[in-house]
Amino acid sequence: MTMSYVLLEIDGPLGIVTLNNPEKHNAFDDVLINDLTAAFEALASNVAVRAVILSAVGKSFSAGADLNWMKRVAAYSQEDNLRDATALGKLMRTLHGLSKPTIARVQGAALGGGVGLVACCDIAVGSSRASFSLSEAKLGLIPAVISPYVIAAIGDRAAHRYFLTAERFDAAEAFRLGLLHELASDDETMDDKINDIVTALLLCGPQAITEGKHLISAVANQRIDAGVIADTAQRIARVRASTEGKEGVGAFLDKRKASWVIES
Repeated sequence: MTMSYVLLEIDGPLGIVTLNNPEKHNAFDDVLINDLTAAFEALASNVAVRAVILSAVGKSFSAGADLNWMKRVAAYSQEDNLRDATALGKLMRTLHGLSKPTIARVQGAALGGGVGLVACCDIAVGSSRASFSLSEAKLGLIPAVISPYVIAAIGDRAAHRYFLTAERFDAAEAFRLGLLHELASDDETMDDKINDIVTALLLCGPQAITEGKHLISAVANQRIDAGVIADTAQRIARVRASTEGKEGVGAFLDKRKASWVIES
């Protein structure tokens, strides 16, 4: 599927979404936002897809906002700006809330909203050439819509520095902060690391992965009180009693592969 500058491919159990506007460094505009949202929604409803990879072609992963879009936005009213910001918020929420595991393949610069895309993915693998910036303050703006996901990824202490200074930081710093899970010296190594992650994901129950994502959202940053304890007990009881849970435990006890494991 081709949608403007977004490519959507299905490769067996993988859904691959590729930003494909290298001449403009895969910068955001309203069309790209809508097309990315549509691509992720299509993958969410495809039961054959077990994992999603978000990648980009060219020098940059995504260099923030497109210049022509910014020129149009400069003349927008507050109501028009709210409409655009809401669309971006829907994209980030759709990616972050996808029922399938998501992997960012970051080969170059990720600025502004590009950092948001990386933070919204469950797992991020980056090239040593990658660089990052929450660059909005240089334009007199704030990284508002992406902030919940970026702060969850790097923590509020690091956000205080990089939201306020708009400094660019390298892949090693992104790894130290937790924005990247893996660093790679070149594209081949990056793809090898992603293949290893995909292999691990495909050994796990698809519903268990979805439930695990929901669990993280429910538990993260919550006080461990009676409500959280009761909720987690309810979750594991439900999953143990599910078809997938019974199949997984049965396969382990029978020393066989679970039904969801794809034979290589």
